[in-house]
Amino acid sequence: MKKLIVIAVLFFAGKLSAQEEIINLTLSQAIEIAQAHSPEAEEARHTYRSAYWSYRFYKANYLPSVTLTSSPYFNKQISKITQNDGTSHFVKQNQLGMDLEMKINQNIWFTGGSLFVRSNVQRIDELGNSVTAYNTQPVIIGYEQALFSYNSLKWDRRIEPVRFREARKAYNEALELVASQTCNYFFDLATAQTNLDIASSNYASADTLYRYAEGRYNIGTITENEMLQLEINKLTEETNMMNARIEVEDQMQILRSFLGINREVELRVITEGEIPKFEIPMGDALEMAFENNPDPDTYERMKLQSRSNLASAKANAGLKADLYVQFGLSQTGNQFADSYRNPMNQQYASIGISLPILDWGRGKGRIRVAKSQVDLIDTQAEQGMKDFELNVIRMIRQFNLQSQYVEVAAKTDRTADRRYEVAKRLYLLGKSTILDLNASITEKDAARRSYISALKSYWSLYYGLRSMTGYDFQYNRKIEDNYPEI
Repeated sequence: MKKLIVIAVLFFAGKLSAQEEIINLTLSQAIEIAQAHSPEAEEARHTYRSAYWSYRFYKANYLPSVTLTSSPYFNKQISKITQNDGTSHFVKQNQLGMDLEMKINQNIWFTGGSLFVRSNVQRIDELGNSVTAYNTQPVIIGYEQALFSYNSLKWDRRIEPVRFREARKAYNEALELVASQTCNYFFDLATAQTNLDIASSNYASADTLYRYAEGRYNIGTITENEMLQLEINKLTEETNMMNARIEVEDQMQILRSFLGINREVELRVITEGEIPKFEIPMGDALEMAFENNPDPDTYERMKLQSRSNLASAKANAGLKADLYVQFGLSQTGNQFADSYRNPMNQQYASIGISLPILDWGRGKGRIRVAKSQVDLIDTQAEQGMKDFELNVIRMIRQFNLQSQYVEVAAKTDRTADRRYEVAKRLYLLGKSTILDLNASITEKDAARRSYISALKSYWSLYYGLRSMTGYDFQYNRKIEDNYPEI
């Protein structure tokens, strides 16, 4: 549904841009376009896809693998062959060799070893003598295990699910952060447009007052000083209007780039006066933040990785041994069928041992460093979670007060506008001074800018809290998972 809305907005915008080169955007429309087309949203999708395929790769390590291999060769040369009596002869060889092997391998995560079953057949053709021989191994069962070593399968089983859960939450957080950043750029342009509107209105008013004052000055009802002050006001507002136009162009370009709109079109943002009025319960918000935000999973993953590095350092510093055992059947014959008759048992077992005797403390040093990293990560994680909780609490308190700030700012804006109209009317009637008029203009402009700033803070806090908690408290629902197509 969201994609359809975005497509409709872009289509409608394209129709407008083709005629008037103007796009009118509300905040919700800007956010939908940004989440669909902005470079930051695309980056978040690519990051999630990378995490998804990394997780799939991890999962595949615990599933059986089937491998088919073959390495045929042709050998025609004179080789040095050692005979049974110890002498060596140079023998001409003219051979064609072929083989085929199928192997099924299953990793055992809790031991770190692997169990395998394989079957193979080999054929050698002596081309000069027209002799053919076969060697078959119908079934071989074996197990290989590195003893006392670092078990990556066991640690990956603990780390990778946390990493993928972190990536899923981080993607949702990234989209909400895109929304929060859209708010900033949206209201930066709204502020610039407001400044331009203020400057244009003030210039028109200043020009009217200046022309009116010329008549009053000619008949001697106002002083030259007041006349010059009105001229300065007019020139100042003209300068403000030119500066405001430049600011609008700059902010418009920033928003266009962020939304992924490459056409040179004019954007006009529409600020909605009404805001949803609700308060966020502190306890519920903290619970949702710990459940839906990726930061707790990030710290958990960091702690697991530090312990994994410690286990690796300990394993590499001590005794190491490799165990390999296999049992199977084997037979040879000059005919393919003969090589499968009455197969003989075959067994093979080996164990390799490596024990460092003198390493000048390198292994012990690696263990000490890894232990220090564990302590460091634990401290950072503990402090990070405290800071995370305090940040959530701070934003909730700010948000719960921000709606009141918006109401006060809106009322102040309306009052200051009425005061300006009264001051202007009194001045035209000659019942007020230019100082009172200038003061009312300054208050009117400041009140309007404060109102836009209050709206910006409200929506930035709103989407910032959505990104931190993964929850929409306005409608009391978890933010819908909308993962990209893989």
